Amino acid sequence: MDVLYQSCAGMDVHQATLVVCILHGPLTSTRPKREMAQFDTTTKGLKACHDFLSQFHVEAVGMESTGVYWRPVWHELCDDFELILAQPAHMKAIPGQKTDKKDAHWIAQLTRIGLLPRSFVPDETIQELRELTRQRKHYVESRNRETNRIHKILQSGGRS
Repeated sequence: MDVLYQSCAGMDVHQATLVVCILHGPLTSTRPKREMAQFDTTTKGLKACHDFLSQFHVEAVGMESTGVYWRPVWHELCDDFELILAQPAHMKAIPGQKTDKKDAHWIAQLTRIGLLPRSFVPDETIQELRELTRQRKHYVESRNRETNRIHKILQSGGRS
């Protein structure tokens, strides 16, 4: 396999923590150096993660789209790194026992050789529009449920 990035990272993203594995070394190297770190998903933790990635001149960062937990990470890093978001179902399973460190290392390996399957991530404007549309749909459905409930109460009392 051809190596695409001299320095890349894989992330295992959770609600409260973020495990990062950086692989760096020459493109011809079959055994890149590995750096591991764990960060909180707080603003301070995400900034520390950004600094850690910058320290090793990371070119690309791969991560799984785990629920909504990837979003704050994406927004913190999107201006300075090439980000690759992958659906967990589209990735081959990690061989052996799963741990957060192994997951991050596996994602970094797939990123390094260009085998991490990319998901489409719309720009921020479209993301906001989607969120507002979902919220509106929720409010309309809620209003309709309440309207139907009120009609049912009125009908059961002999009024319509």
